[in-house]
Amino acid sequence: MTAAPGGGGLRSAGASLLDQVLAETLDPAYPRAVAAREGRPAPGPARRAGGRIAVALVMVAAGLLAAVTYHLTAAGAEGRQEIRAALVDDIDDAQQVADGLVADLEQARSDVATAREAALAASGEGQAALRALEQAEQMAGAVPVTGPGLLVTLADAEAAAEDDPVGADPETDPRARIRDDDIQVVVNALWVAGAEAVSINGQRLSPTTAIRFAGEAVLVDFRPVTNPYEISAIGDPDTLRSRFLTVPEVIALASTSDSFGLRFEFGERDSLSLPAGRSPELRSAASVPAGAPADSAPAGSAPAGSATGSGGAPAPDPGAATPGTTPGTTTDTTTDTTPEADP
Repeated sequence: MTAAPGGGGLRSAGASLLDQVLAETLDPAYPRAVAAREGRPAPGPARRAGGRIAVALVMVAAGLLAAVTYHLTAAGAEGRQEIRAALVDDIDDAQQVADGLVADLEQARSDVATAREAALAASGEGQAALRALEQAEQMAGAVPVTGPGLLVTLADAEAAAEDDPVGADPETDPRARIRDDDIQVVVNALWVAGAEAVSINGQRLSPTTAIRFAGEAVLVDFRPVTNPYEISAIGDPDTLRSRFLTVPEVIALASTSDSFGLRFEFGERDSLSLPAGRSPELRSAASVPAGAPADSAPAGSAPAGSATGSGGAPAPDPGAATPGTTPGTTTDTTTDTTPEADP
């Protein structure tokens, strides 16, 4: 405690400090800094010129850096464009070569078929062999066919409004997608119903065609097909429809489609056009003994009526029609899921 001046009583140390703060409102260091600055000499012209030169050099360096960066970026983009253009030209050249080879192959096949028909048509035995060959080509899917039939459409379930707007929701139920075994069920049921030729998204099925699931894609004969899957079957529409709907696996697939929102539709068509399938690869051959029937098969060949490949076509039917027309009805089918090699 301190005594107040003039005998006015005691005052606290805090009150004295408050009086000092009110009396000296300016920091004592500030006047000293001002005095020191006023004591320094003013910068001369040389110093000001040096500052301007330094600023100019910095700006020039920044400009050079920006120019070099732009040049490198432009050169890289131009180089990528040139490489891309060269690759596109190479692809176009290779495609033209491939198209030319395909055209030559088709012309050679046509010439061979014409010569074969002319040679076989010269005798009755040759004509019988020609008819048998046409029937075999028909059932093997080696020639295009046209006729009435049934069109079955399978498709994945549509995404809900609350799902990912880009359709990439990783939590999507896998049962809401069409798989290879669903397509196998439909194809085999169509063979059971009496289909004479079947294709999936324009790809013709043959006795060795395999339907597989690879990652996120369905492969038909090792070629990818995309959703929706249109399965065309040529045959009597009424017969196909009535028999197709009685197959137990089809009934189960229809129930699953209703439960998970899959698209499963079918309808009769007055005219369906199925292309020719891939040319079969000859892997082995055997000579026919002299005097043997023209339709006799060598030892070790597949028996008549057998079929191979998941979803593949059944074996040739003697009642099938000639190529280019609707063949006769067959009821052979297969549920084997492992394709076998051509005999």
